[in-house]
Amino acid sequence: MSEIKTLEIPKWGLSMEEGTIAQWLIQEGEHFTKGQEICEIETTKIVNVLEAPFEGTLRKILAKNGDTLIVGGFIAVCAEPQVADAEIDAFVQSLGGTPVAASETKSETKTVEAVVEKTAPVQAETAAQVVPVQNSISKASKPTVQGCYVIPTALQGYQRSEDIFATPHAQKLAEKHQVNLAKITGSGRSGRISVNDIQTAVITAGGQWPDIRHQASGKAVKSTADDSQIAATPVARRLAKQWGINLHDCRASGSRGRICKEDVEAFYARDNPSVSHTECASAPAPSAAVTTIAMNGMRKAIASRLQSAKRNAPHFRLIADLNVNAIQALRSQINATVPQVKLSINDMLIKAAAAALMKVPQVNVQFDEENQQILQFEHADISIAVAIENGLITPIVKAANKKSLAEISAEVRDLATRAKIGKLAPDEFQGGSFSISNLGMLGVKQFDAIINPPQGAILALGASEQRAVIENDQIVIRQMVTATLSCDHRVIDGALGAKFLAAFKQFVENPALILV
Repeated sequence: MSEIKTLEIPKWGLSMEEGTIAQWLIQEGEHFTKGQEICEIETTKIVNVLEAPFEGTLRKILAKNGDTLIVGGFIAVCAEPQVADAEIDAFVQSLGGTPVAASETKSETKTVEAVVEKTAPVQAETAAQVVPVQNSISKASKPTVQGCYVIPTALQGYQRSEDIFATPHAQKLAEKHQVNLAKITGSGRSGRISVNDIQTAVITAGGQWPDIRHQASGKAVKSTADDSQIAATPVARRLAKQWGINLHDCRASGSRGRICKEDVEAFYARDNPSVSHTECASAPAPSAAVTTIAMNGMRKAIASRLQSAKRNAPHFRLIADLNVNAIQALRSQINATVPQVKLSINDMLIKAAAAALMKVPQVNVQFDEENQQILQFEHADISIAVAIENGLITPIVKAANKKSLAEISAEVRDLATRAKIGKLAPDEFQGGSFSISNLGMLGVKQFDAIINPPQGAILALGASEQRAVIENDQIVIRQMVTATLSCDHRVIDGALGAKFLAAFKQFVENPALILV
C-alpha cells in the first residue's frame, strides 16, 4: 500500500494541551510543499500557523473549522493522488474514534453521565495499535460499565503511586475511571503510560474505551432515558414536554436542586441557535435582550490562571509616586537627536525596571509551587501586558537589562504587533521573571494588577499627569506617575518589595543611571 501520512495538532509550548482549527488555508486535493502554511490553529494563547512537515497532497480533512482536539489529535490525511479513495477511507477507519469535544476528555468535573451523552461507544475492533499488557488481565473478568467506558474487573482499582510513570492526562483519566495503571505496560519513552496505552489495554481485556487521540467537537447526543423522576418545576416539565426535551439533558440550577424554566430554555436555545426566546410558545420573554458570548480558549485560560493566582498567591501591594520630569526630558532629547529612534515613556520605564531587578535580584524570581522552590533569574526577562481582541497576552522582552533603549523600543513594538495578529512563538510569551502592566495611555491614574504566575511580582503603572508636589518647602508642578507593585508574599517580603520600588524610583528620577 502507498504511504499515507497524517497531520496532527502540534505542541506549541509546555502548557499547550489542545488546539482549535481556526481556518484551513488549503483544500482537499491540493498539493503542498514542505514548510507551506496548511491551517491556522488557535490555542489558549495565540493563533499560530501549522507549517507542513513534509511534501504531499491533502486528501481528506478530518477536523473542520471550529473543531477542538487535544495535542497529537489527527486533523487530516495526506497521500499522493494515485492512492485510491478506498485506501484513504480504510486508513481513516483504522484510526477509529468518535466526535467529542477535546475539552471534555480532560475535565475532571464532568460526570460519567455527561460523558455518556456526548460520546458513542467505541468497539474493540477500532483500536489502531496493540500495546502489550500484563498476563494477569483476563478477558473473562466481569466488566464494570461507566457509560461508554467499560472497565474490566482485572483493570479496576486505581491507586496513585509515584512509582507509576504515566502522563498527567493518563493519570487523570485513570483516576476518574478507576483504572489500575500498575497492570498496564507503557509504550512511551522509559515505559511511560499514555492514554492510548490505557485504551488499548482496556479493549484488549474485553472492555470499551473511546479513542480520544483524534476526537473533535461534535453535537451532544440527546438522552432517551426516562426523565419522569427527575426533580423539576411544573413549568420546566411542561416546557420540556412541549419542546421534546429530555430533562436528563438539562442542568439543575433551581432551588433544592430542581430543573427550572430557565434551564429548559437554556438547553432549547443551545439546541436551536437560530430561534429566539420570543419565538418560543412559552412563558413571557425576558424584559431585556441578553446576548450570550461564549468564552474562547484564551479567555478561559486567563480566567483560570488569574483565579488561581488570586487564590494561591497572597498578594500585598506597595505604592510609590514617581517624578518623571527628568525621564521625559531625556526621552524628548533622544527622540529629537536620533531620528531613527522613537522612544515611548513605557520603553524608558521597562529599562528602569530591568535595572532595578539587577539591583534587587531577589524580586527577579518565579515560584515553583510544586517543588516549593524559588527560581532566581540571571537576566531581567520582563513580560509586557498587551491587550488584544480576545483578551490579554504578555510577550517577553528577554534580558532587558542587557539591551539599549533603542533595542527595547524596537522589540516592544515588534512583539506588540505580532501579539495582536496572533503570530508570537510560544517562547515569546511563556515564562518571564517579572511583569509590567501600563494603563497610563488609557487615562488610568492608579490600579492594582494580579500577579502573572509563576512570577513573584508585577508592576502596575498609571498615567503621567501634572500634580502639585512640595519641594524645599515650596509647592511646584511636576509630571508624576503612580506605580503599584503587587508581590507574592510567599517569596517576596514587604521590606524586599519596598527596596525594589525604591531602586525603581531612583532609576526613573535619575535616568542617566540607566544609560551606563
